[in-house]
Amino acid sequence: MKINVGLSILSLLCLIVNVRAIRFNLQPNTQKCLRDEINANMLVVGEYEVTAAPGQIVDYEVRDTKQHILSKKDDISRGKFSFTSEIFDVYELCFISKVPNNVRGVVQEVSINIKKGVETKSYEGIAEAAKLKPLELELKKLEDLSDAIVQDFALMRKREEEMRDTNESTNNRVLFFSIFGMCCLLGLATWQVLYLRRFFIAKKLIE
Repeated sequence: MKINVGLSILSLLCLIVNVRAIRFNLQPNTQKCLRDEINANMLVVGEYEVTAAPGQIVDYEVRDTKQHILSKKDDISRGKFSFTSEIFDVYELCFISKVPNNVRGVVQEVSINIKKGVETKSYEGIAEAAKLKPLELELKKLEDLSDAIVQDFALMRKREEEMRDTNESTNNRVLFFSIFGMCCLLGLATWQVLYLRRFFIAKKLIE
């Protein structure tokens, strides 16, 4: 009973992780981009399909925030792509529609399925190579999925610590700036009082 419950939980987790299918409409002479944060040294693979339209061309590009192109192909219809992230960054996959001036553009539908990290592993090949039983294979999937979750939490913890350090540093700078501003205001007020006092004495308005 416990094994069945464990397998049910595993199946649910795999279902949640693997659902990355996206479908959208691409207007003529426009581009649409999908963005996602990806950890360093992570393999990303995807399959795409674009509905045909006479005279129209669709290209795709994968790039990072520095506009470095990691994968690119022109005049696509159906195929696959893959790339490996070098650093933790926000990567974007863009589909670009190109329609000549003498062609009346139509909307094209783009379907894409993206997998990354542990999702890209071929467990059928692993099972054959290691001669794993079905239950052992499911446990291997669960182990890899658990490792991926632990790595994600570790990365989130590290980012939280970096954000906390940044906030503390910003608070210290704001406090220093506030104290400096108050000192400047007090100095300016003192100078104004002394200046006015000398002015009134010079005009013999006060002694």
